[in-house]
Amino acid sequence: MFDAVKIKDECVAWIRKFFEENGPGCNAVLGISGGKDSSVAAAICVEALGKDRVIGVLMPNGEQSDIDAAYKLVNHLGIEYYVINIKEAFDGIIKSISEEIELSNQTMVNLAPRIRMSTLYAVSQSKNGRVVNTCNLSEDWVGYSTRYGDAAGDFSPFCNLTVAEVKAIGKVLGVPEDLVEKAPSDGLTGKTDEDNLGFTYAELDKYIRTGEIEDLEKKALIDDKHAKNLFKLQLMPGFKPSTLEVAI
Repeated sequence: MFDAVKIKDECVAWIRKFFEENGPGCNAVLGISGGKDSSVAAAICVEALGKDRVIGVLMPNGEQSDIDAAYKLVNHLGIEYYVINIKEAFDGIIKSISEEIELSNQTMVNLAPRIRMSTLYAVSQSKNGRVVNTCNLSEDWVGYSTRYGDAAGDFSPFCNLTVAEVKAIGKVLGVPEDLVEKAPSDGLTGKTDEDNLGFTYAELDKYIRTGEIEDLEKKALIDDKHAKNLFKLQLMPGFKPSTLEVAI
């Protein structure tokens, strides 16, 4: 039932409207990992804005075993790109904080994407840009993102599209199939997304769109992750005094 061509065209029009209203002439800036999300996001921004207004940023943390996929994508699209290795920043922060407190494993995992997002905003501000959030609905549904890391951005083309739907759009856009079908991994722990999550994206996508899932244990796991991570999709709570007004 998913019309990839129709939704792709709608998304392209939406991106163009966003830039008309929030930065005419600005560039789309995004991190390029070589995975499907950043690859398809870059491709749809190229279709919407032209390759001269899309900037990719490759951000390995030391050695990145699959960085060839990122190079393949930027060369395929012909976009401007920069390679900024975050290892010194990552190691420096770890060293400084470790002198005061013991860092948890999850803190270590989340630190790299937060450094990467700071790097993206530094590039974006210096290159007249708007940062692309590359998360998809499936990841957002179960909170598989780092708050103020890869979950951040100025606009989000795929926040209402599942993994399968993003892949379908990637194929319509002519993104190399090996990048579209590349096994998703977090790039941090050496595990695939599905290893970390405990269920496949196919199972999750079907559950999101139809409410159907055969494995009740996986259903419970998905529901639990969804409930616990909804805060990531909401604005920061703010106290509202009852007796004060704002003059407009």
